[in-house]
Formats: sequence, structure tokens, C-alpha cells
Amino acid sequence: MYYPYSSFVDDIKTLVKQIESFRPDTLLGISRGGLIPLQAISQATDNRNVYTINSVLYDGEVKRSRPKLFNLPDMDNPKRVLIIDDIVDTGQTLEAVLLVMQERYADTDFKSASLFYREKACILPDFTIHKTDEWVDFFWEKDFLDT
Repeated sequence: MYYPYSSFVDDIKTLVKQIESFRPDTLLGISRGGLIPLQAISQATDNRNVYTINSVLYDGEVKRSRPKLFNLPDMDNPKRVLIIDDIVDTGQTLEAVLLVMQERYADTDFKSASLFYREKACILPDFTIHKTDEWVDFFWEKDFLDT
């Protein structure tokens, strides 16, 4: 299933409304899929306290046995962190990121947001838009590769 920019714009507006009550002081995007939603949410909420963490669970469409995390951020005294990704597929990545970040920042409240999720994931995002069982081809993955 192809996910176009026009749907993304509407979905980010909806996601921003969902997260208003949480009022995150810090945004943490899971690279690479979460980078575009991270930037959009940062811009829409005027939140410049933005960090990223790298995770690799898929090599192309081949899934690894567990996510590899690297480039862990050194955040400056966060209170409420919103972890952002494009999709919560198996939930393994989100679960691993939450675990490592909660260990590093025990007094911080963490919540998560994604555009898509799969119902069978081991952990579900706190804020989300679409449930899917299909492979999602995001515009930022496809549109720039066809040149």
C-alpha cells in the first residue's frame, strides 16, 4: 500500500491533536522511518528539543531477529518524551527503545506515536492513526528513489 504526502499532512494534523494533552517537552524520533514524522511534529508543535535514536530491524523487507540500537541520545533533563516512528510493526523496536530510554531516564514519562500500527505488535503506540496488515510504502521511501 502506498502512503502519499497528502495523507501524511492530514495524519500529522490529527496526531498533533492527539498528543496535545501529553505536552511533550522532548521529541525522540526512531531513525530512519520516524525522521519525517519527527520533523513534521516538531514543526507543527514548535518543539525544537528534538533527538534521534537509530534502530535497524529490517534489511530491506527481511526482518532481523531483534532490533539493533545505536547512537543513543544524551537528552538534557527530559520530563515528557514522545517517541515517534512511522509504523509499529512487530513492536520490537518500540519496546527496545522504551526499555533502553527508561533505564537511562528513570524519572521521565515516555509515550509513543506512530502513523500506523499492527494489532499483533507486542506493544502498541499511545497515539496512532491507522491499523494495517499491509506492507506500507511511505512516500519518503519511494518517491525519491524513482529518479
